[in-house]
Amino acid sequence: MRYVLVAGLSLMLCGAVRVGLAADKEAERLEKSAEVITDIMKTPEKGIPHDLLDKSVCVGIIPSEKKGAFGVGGSFGRGALVCRRGGNGPWGAPSMFTVGGVNFGFQIGGQSTDFVLLVMNGRGAEKLLQSKVKLGADASAAGGPVGRSAEGSTDLQLHAEILTYSRSRGAFAGVSLDGQVLKQDDDANERLYGRKIAPLDILFKDTVAVPPAAGPLDGALTQSSPHGGEPFQPK
Repeated sequence: MRYVLVAGLSLMLCGAVRVGLAADKEAERLEKSAEVITDIMKTPEKGIPHDLLDKSVCVGIIPSEKKGAFGVGGSFGRGALVCRRGGNGPWGAPSMFTVGGVNFGFQIGGQSTDFVLLVMNGRGAEKLLQSKVKLGADASAAGGPVGRSAEGSTDLQLHAEILTYSRSRGAFAGVSLDGQVLKQDDDANERLYGRKIAPLDILFKDTVAVPPAAGPLDGALTQSSPHGGEPFQPK
């Protein structure tokens, strides 16, 4: 009986350790996401145009995690999506997501890449609330312009629901992510919040508090764009 109890306690401790390590990964991802936004907005001439960031209702960040190829024919990344409360209020709690597809990440030859997604209106945000969305098919997407303002943006960029960017080796530019599939990461959200919770509740309702791990990310977004967006209530 003693050995059974010891074995049971060991299994429980191992499980708790695994959960803790997984939660630490989510916290690390949020910290890296904050660093990406801060670094990009430090150089306005080479960053996200402020007028576009102010117009956005949500921002998604996929910080680089690995170097080297993810595998033959496809790859995978994890990120965090943060939205303005009600579409035009303060930045709220993050909802974790995954993205993958053929050649996602441009990781060939050990190149490490960060990605940023600007969700420009309520239609785009509502589509990202689905369990799965394919950029360019389910939601219109385009590589975003870079600089102090969006003046001179193409008609495609001005009407896209989602604008996408990449940063690699210090260079920041608009990049097409057409064909990539975004999925809500319910398991990561459960690890981050300690309970199962719907992305809709996290992103657009005032019932979910910003977790401590997301404080730096909310701070970075607030510093760069304290006001903006558009009123939006998802169906």
